[in-house]
Amino acid sequence: MLPSVDPVASTGFSRRSFFRFAAGASALATAPFLTESHLALAAIPKFSDPNIGIHIDANENPMGPCDAARQAIANIIPRGGRYLFPLEDVPAQIFAKQEGLDPESVIPFAGSSEPLHFTVLAFTSKDKPLVVADPGYEAPMWAAQVSGAPVIKLPLADPKGAASHDIKAMLAASPNPGVIYICNPNNPTGTVTPHEQIEYAVNSAPKDTVILIDEAYIHFCDEPSSLHFVKEGKNVIVLRTFSKIYGMAGIRMGFAIGRPDLLAKIVPLGGQNSLPITAVTAANASLRDEALVPSRKKAIGDTRTETIAWLKSKGYSTTPSVSNCFMLDVGRPGKEVQAALAAKEMFVGRIWPAWPNSLRITVGLPDEMLAFRKAFTEVMSGSTAGLEPAPLPGRLAAHPHTHLS
Repeated sequence: MLPSVDPVASTGFSRRSFFRFAAGASALATAPFLTESHLALAAIPKFSDPNIGIHIDANENPMGPCDAARQAIANIIPRGGRYLFPLEDVPAQIFAKQEGLDPESVIPFAGSSEPLHFTVLAFTSKDKPLVVADPGYEAPMWAAQVSGAPVIKLPLADPKGAASHDIKAMLAASPNPGVIYICNPNNPTGTVTPHEQIEYAVNSAPKDTVILIDEAYIHFCDEPSSLHFVKEGKNVIVLRTFSKIYGMAGIRMGFAIGRPDLLAKIVPLGGQNSLPITAVTAANASLRDEALVPSRKKAIGDTRTETIAWLKSKGYSTTPSVSNCFMLDVGRPGKEVQAALAAKEMFVGRIWPAWPNSLRITVGLPDEMLAFRKAFTEVMSGSTAGLEPAPLPGRLAAHPHTHLS
């Protein structure tokens, strides 16, 4: 039986709540930042519609919230006229108890995108660069643009094989990095960096460098978590989200986990906004559902394995993913294949300039992946000449980055 937390016993503002509601917002926090949903939308050609076709483009979980989370949302709706501040700390308390963490080391956010950006803003500058893997999740680089920090991109090690972070190269890239970002499993490749390599990074980085470990996809794999570095007092911030295996991308809930003194530097950047009570109650229910993670891990893993095996049987190469996405080498410009698939209302993920012939494929429901096989077969047997995605919309077009397709 998973531990429970009595919301009544948690009334009153903790130090975490004080930072959230009383610290005030920095000017940096008002700068716009991008999430996976923004980046996925930017890559969809102009003739697409989010409500049309099959979307395996944003690393979403089409299963949605578990039944218990849905019921919790329904139950809390009548109380939606209240702020219910005391409830906001409950998911963090549950999580801390489950993981053996100090509750003061866990801060709740509306997803993990906010603490990701705030960590980069807090610890990088023009003299303290951000170090990332390439291809890797682009959001930290947008945050670095706001802080004025240089971005150092290092190719993944063994790109045709394990495609893991090249930890030694990342450590050697700068004498004083502000943040070294490690997404494990990696987005977009779905590959893991062995835990001993991450441990080497934590123990070898300069004393003022923060190792930001994004564990958005950790539940899909068997790799050990990095939460123990927080327990050991290391210069580490770990990110967790309910957007992936928990199926709550549109509901928005996540955690930043780190030493309280590190968290104290990022929380004030978040301003004074409260968390949605629907997200809080859904997170509580999800954490208490003991069957949720293992059952979804198996279901998504089985579909991923079947899809990759089929692609390999057709002569295509993929990354050895253990996540809910993988990179598929199509052997020709990826943008052309992406656009041709979109013309069939099959929307796949974007292209990273470092791997221009590869597409990121999100693992959808079994019937969605069967539909992908059909559309992919048709596209690859025909011509894709002349098909190109639409230009980046809105503010993405106004701020072009070489790491965006």
